[in-house]
Amino acid sequence: MIYCVEDDSSSRELMLYTLKTAGFRAEGFPDAGSFHRALRERVPDLVILDIMLPDEDGITILKKLRRDSRTEDLPVIMATAKGTEYDKVNGLDLGADDYLAKPFGMMEMVSRVKAVLRRAGREKEQKQNVLRIGGVEMDTASHSVKVHGEETELTLKEYDLLKLFMENPGRAFTREALLMNVWDSEYAGETRTVDVHVGTLRTKLGDQAALIRTIRGVGYRMENEL
Repeated sequence: MIYCVEDDSSSRELMLYTLKTAGFRAEGFPDAGSFHRALRERVPDLVILDIMLPDEDGITILKKLRRDSRTEDLPVIMATAKGTEYDKVNGLDLGADDYLAKPFGMMEMVSRVKAVLRRAGREKEQKQNVLRIGGVEMDTASHSVKVHGEETELTLKEYDLLKLFMENPGRAFTREALLMNVWDSEYAGETRTVDVHVGTLRTKLGDQAALIRTIRGVGYRMENEL
Protein backbone atom coordinates (compact mmCIF):
# COMPACT_ATOMS: atom_id res chain seq x y z
CA MET A 1 0.00 0.00 0.00
CA ILE A 2 1.24 3.48 -0.95
CA TYR A 3 -0.05 6.63 0.74
CA CYS A 4 -0.04 9.85 -1.31
CA VAL A 5 -0.26 13.01 0.79
CA GLU A 6 -1.05 15.79 -1.68
CA ASP A 7 -3.45 18.71 -1.21
CA ASP A 8 -4.05 19.36 -4.91
CA SER A 9 -6.94 17.05 -5.81
CA SER A 10 -6.19 16.77 -9.54
CA SER A 11 -2.52 15.93 -8.91
CA ARG A 12 -3.48 13.46 -6.18
CA GLU A 13 -6.00 11.66 -8.38
CA LEU A 14 -3.52 11.43 -11.26
CA MET A 15 -0.87 10.00 -8.92
CA LEU A 16 -3.31 7.43 -7.54
CA TYR A 17 -4.51 6.46 -11.02
CA THR A 18 -0.94 6.00 -12.27
CA LEU A 19 0.13 3.95 -9.25
CA LYS A 20 -2.90 1.69 -9.49
CA THR A 21 -2.34 1.25 -13.23
CA ALA A 22 1.25 0.21 -12.42
CA GLY A 23 -0.08 -2.50 -10.10
CA PHE A 24 0.19 -0.78 -6.73
CA ARG A 25 -2.53 -0.32 -4.13
CA ALA A 26 -2.69 3.37 -3.27
CA GLU A 27 -4.68 5.76 -1.11
CA GLY A 28 -4.66 9.56 -1.14
CA PHE A 29 -4.91 12.20 1.58
CA PRO A 30 -5.42 15.96 1.15
CA ASP A 31 -3.83 16.97 4.46
CA ALA A 32 -1.73 15.85 7.41
CA GLY A 33 -4.72 15.20 9.66
CA SER A 34 -6.32 12.58 7.44
CA PHE A 35 -2.93 11.01 6.80
CA HIS A 36 -2.16 10.67 10.52
CA ARG A 37 -5.55 9.09 11.17
CA ALA A 38 -4.97 6.51 8.44
CA LEU A 39 -1.47 5.88 9.73
CA ARG A 40 -2.83 4.94 13.15
CA GLU A 41 -4.88 2.22 11.47
CA ARG A 42 -2.24 0.98 9.05
CA VAL A 43 1.42 1.64 8.22
CA PRO A 44 1.86 1.59 4.42
CA ASP A 45 4.80 0.29 2.40
CA LEU A 46 5.75 3.78 1.21
CA VAL A 47 4.61 7.42 1.46
CA ILE A 48 4.77 10.08 -1.23
CA LEU A 49 4.71 13.24 0.88
CA ASP A 50 4.15 16.77 -0.39
CA ILE A 51 6.08 19.42 1.53
CA MET A 52 3.45 22.18 1.11
CA LEU A 53 0.26 21.12 2.91
CA PRO A 54 -2.54 23.28 4.37
CA ASP A 55 -2.37 22.15 8.01
CA GLU A 56 1.11 20.77 8.63
CA ASP A 57 4.10 20.86 6.32
CA GLY A 58 5.76 17.73 5.00
CA ILE A 59 9.06 18.36 6.78
CA THR A 60 7.29 18.38 10.15
CA ILE A 61 5.45 15.18 9.22
CA LEU A 62 8.72 13.54 8.19
CA LYS A 63 10.30 14.43 11.53
CA LYS A 64 7.38 12.80 13.35
CA LEU A 65 7.62 9.67 11.21
CA ARG A 66 11.31 9.26 11.98
CA ARG A 67 10.74 9.70 15.74
CA ASP A 68 8.03 7.01 15.88
CA SER A 69 9.28 3.41 16.24
CA ARG A 70 6.38 2.22 14.04
CA THR A 71 7.41 4.41 11.13
CA GLU A 72 11.11 5.18 11.64
CA ASP A 73 12.04 2.92 8.69
CA LEU A 74 9.00 3.76 6.54
CA PRO A 75 10.18 4.71 3.01
CA VAL A 76 9.28 8.33 2.20
CA ILE A 77 9.57 10.17 -1.11
CA MET A 78 9.24 13.94 -0.71
CA ALA A 79 7.40 15.89 -3.41
CA THR A 80 7.17 19.66 -3.69
CA ALA A 81 6.75 22.52 -6.12
CA LYS A 82 9.80 24.06 -4.50
CA GLY A 83 12.62 22.87 -6.67
CA THR A 84 15.26 24.44 -4.46
CA GLU A 85 18.42 22.67 -3.39
CA TYR A 86 17.70 23.64 0.24
CA ASP A 87 14.38 21.75 0.34
CA LYS A 88 15.95 18.71 -1.28
CA VAL A 89 18.94 18.59 1.05
CA ASN A 90 16.81 19.35 4.12
CA GLY A 91 14.39 16.53 3.33
CA LEU A 92 17.13 14.00 2.63
CA ASP A 93 19.06 15.00 5.75
CA LEU A 94 15.94 14.41 7.84
CA GLY A 95 15.59 10.88 6.51
CA ALA A 96 13.64 11.08 3.23
CA ASP A 97 14.52 8.21 0.90
CA ASP A 98 14.12 10.15 -2.35
CA TYR A 99 12.88 13.44 -3.76
CA LEU A 100 10.55 14.48 -6.61
CA ALA A 101 10.52 18.10 -7.78
CA LYS A 102 7.24 19.26 -9.30
CA PRO A 103 6.22 19.11 -12.01
CA PHE A 104 7.36 15.50 -12.32
CA GLY A 105 6.33 12.89 -14.86
CA MET A 106 4.13 10.03 -13.71
CA MET A 107 6.51 7.41 -15.12
CA GLU A 108 9.36 9.04 -13.22
CA MET A 109 7.27 8.76 -10.05
CA VAL A 110 6.61 5.06 -10.64
CA SER A 111 10.29 4.45 -11.36
CA ARG A 112 11.31 6.21 -8.11
CA VAL A 113 8.70 4.27 -6.13
CA LYS A 114 9.96 0.94 -7.47
CA ALA A 115 13.58 1.86 -6.78
CA VAL A 116 12.89 2.96 -3.19
CA LEU A 117 10.81 -0.16 -2.46
CA ARG A 118 13.58 -2.39 -3.85
CA ARG A 119 16.17 -0.63 -1.71
CA ALA A 120 13.96 -0.78 1.38
CA GLY A 121 13.37 -4.49 0.81
CA ARG A 122 17.10 -5.18 0.58
CA GLU A 123 17.80 -3.14 3.72
CA LYS A 124 15.05 -4.95 5.61
CA GLU A 125 16.42 -8.31 4.50
CA GLN A 126 19.92 -7.32 5.57
CA LYS A 127 18.65 -6.21 8.98
CA GLN A 128 16.86 -9.52 9.42
CA ASN A 129 20.08 -11.36 8.60
CA VAL A 130 22.10 -9.53 11.25
CA LEU A 131 21.83 -10.27 14.98
CA ARG A 132 23.47 -7.89 17.47
CA ILE A 133 23.86 -8.16 21.22
CA GLY A 134 26.40 -6.05 23.06
CA GLY A 135 29.58 -6.01 21.02
CA VAL A 136 28.73 -9.27 19.25
CA GLU A 137 27.36 -9.23 15.70
CA MET A 138 26.27 -12.30 13.73
CA ASP A 139 25.46 -12.23 10.03
CA THR A 140 23.46 -15.37 9.30
CA ALA A 141 23.64 -14.78 5.52
CA SER A 142 27.45 -14.85 5.41
CA HIS A 143 27.70 -17.18 8.45
CA SER A 144 30.13 -14.79 10.13
CA VAL A 145 30.59 -13.47 13.66
CA LYS A 146 32.31 -10.25 14.72
CA VAL A 147 33.28 -9.02 18.17
CA HIS A 148 33.73 -5.24 18.27
CA GLY A 149 33.91 -5.31 14.47
CA GLU A 150 36.67 -7.93 14.33
CA GLU A 151 35.79 -11.25 12.70
CA THR A 152 35.94 -14.24 15.05
CA GLU A 153 36.38 -17.82 13.83
CA LEU A 154 33.93 -20.25 15.40
CA THR A 155 33.43 -23.96 14.88
CA LEU A 156 30.10 -25.04 13.43
CA LYS A 157 28.71 -26.06 16.83
CA GLU A 158 29.98 -22.90 18.52
CA TYR A 159 28.26 -20.88 15.79
CA ASP A 160 24.99 -22.81 16.14
CA LEU A 161 25.13 -22.44 19.91
CA LEU A 162 25.71 -18.67 19.70
CA LYS A 163 22.98 -18.31 17.07
CA LEU A 164 20.48 -20.04 19.36
CA PHE A 165 21.44 -17.75 22.23
CA MET A 166 21.28 -14.57 20.12
CA GLU A 167 17.89 -15.47 18.67
CA ASN A 168 16.54 -15.95 22.19
CA PRO A 169 18.08 -13.29 24.46
CA GLY A 170 17.00 -13.56 28.08
CA ARG A 171 15.80 -17.15 27.69
CA ALA A 172 17.37 -19.76 29.96
CA PHE A 173 18.26 -23.06 28.28
CA THR A 174 18.90 -26.29 30.13
CA ARG A 175 21.91 -28.27 28.98
CA GLU A 176 19.53 -30.94 27.71
CA ALA A 177 17.61 -28.36 25.66
CA LEU A 178 20.87 -27.08 24.14
CA LEU A 179 21.86 -30.65 23.25
CA MET A 180 18.54 -31.22 21.52
CA ASN A 181 18.65 -27.91 19.63
CA VAL A 182 22.29 -27.86 18.58
CA TRP A 183 23.35 -31.50 18.57
CA ASP A 184 19.92 -33.07 18.00
CA SER A 185 19.88 -36.29 20.00
CA GLU A 186 23.30 -37.61 19.04
CA TYR A 187 24.83 -36.62 22.40
CA ALA A 188 21.81 -37.41 24.54
CA GLY A 189 22.79 -37.36 28.19
CA GLU A 190 26.31 -36.02 27.56
CA THR A 191 25.74 -32.56 29.00
CA ARG A 192 29.48 -32.09 29.52
CA THR A 193 29.65 -31.46 25.76
CA VAL A 194 27.60 -28.29 26.23
CA ASP A 195 29.86 -26.99 29.01
CA VAL A 196 32.97 -27.52 26.90
CA HIS A 197 31.54 -25.68 23.91
CA VAL A 198 30.18 -22.82 26.02
CA GLY A 199 33.65 -22.49 27.53
CA THR A 200 35.43 -22.28 24.17
CA LEU A 201 32.74 -19.92 22.84
CA ARG A 202 33.21 -17.58 25.79
CA THR A 203 36.95 -17.56 25.20
CA LYS A 204 36.46 -16.49 21.61
CA LEU A 205 34.00 -13.75 22.60
CA GLY A 206 36.67 -12.10 24.72
CA ASP A 207 35.33 -9.27 26.87
CA GLN A 208 31.80 -10.11 25.67
CA ALA A 209 31.94 -13.56 27.27
CA ALA A 210 29.90 -12.38 30.25
CA LEU A 211 26.89 -12.01 27.96
CA ILE A 212 26.49 -15.77 28.34
CA ARG A 213 25.56 -16.37 31.95
CA THR A 214 25.58 -19.64 33.81
CA ILE A 215 22.24 -20.23 35.53
CA ARG A 216 22.97 -22.42 38.53
CA GLY A 217 20.96 -25.63 38.51
CA VAL A 218 19.54 -24.87 35.06
CA GLY A 219 22.02 -24.16 32.28
CA TYR A 220 22.82 -20.98 30.33
CA ARG A 221 21.24 -17.70 29.26
CA MET A 222 22.41 -14.89 26.98
CA GLU A 223 21.78 -11.40 28.34
CA ASN A 224 20.62 -8.46 26.21
CA GLU A 225 23.59 -6.41 27.40
CA LEU A 226 26.55 -6.55 29.77
